[in-house]
Amino acid sequence: MFPTYDLDDPIIDGTLTDGEPRLSVYLPPRTMVVLGRGSKVDQEVDLAACEELGVPVLRRRGGGCAVLLDPGNVIVSLTLSVQGIGRNREHFDRISAWLMDALARLGLPGLTQRGISDICVGQRKVGGSCIQRQRGLLYYSTTLLVTPDIPLMARTLRHPPREPGYRAGRGHEAFVERLDYQGGAVTLRSDLERTLDLTAL
Repeated sequence: MFPTYDLDDPIIDGTLTDGEPRLSVYLPPRTMVVLGRGSKVDQEVDLAACEELGVPVLRRRGGGCAVLLDPGNVIVSLTLSVQGIGRNREHFDRISAWLMDALARLGLPGLTQRGISDICVGQRKVGGSCIQRQRGLLYYSTTLLVTPDIPLMARTLRHPPREPGYRAGRGHEAFVERLDYQGGAVTLRSDLERTLDLTAL
């Protein structure tokens, strides 16, 4: 019913072909709602608002609830050759620590991981992640909220049917936060591309 979010297909296909790790850091080319693999659309998305506002709805490979992506986000996606399909929490912890270390070196210290895989400033979310496993592949993607359109998030996304305990029922405006990075999303994308090192994972 919904088109597939395919912006990470080149790194997924590449690692499936040769087993080599790959990294992609980019800004979404346009604003869109992206469903998780098992998202319940009627519970997570206001489809009427999306249609009215011209916001397309796609479905990604990874899990989790629906998210709003816009050009104020920085997407960090990677693929690794990993045998088996278990230990996802361990992989989340390892990759989140690797990413938060890079962000600290870029002048964004004090980030923590909360819930399963959220990246936070205090009790507010600045990044959300998902993992997908297949045929010896681990695909990870996180969305860093640098200058997100939070009012649009509140219009297009319903309150999620499941949430981490630390969210405590807060709406989108009270739950998410912007990463304060000089130069905004464009500069952070460039700096992360330069700083992240897959060999450190």
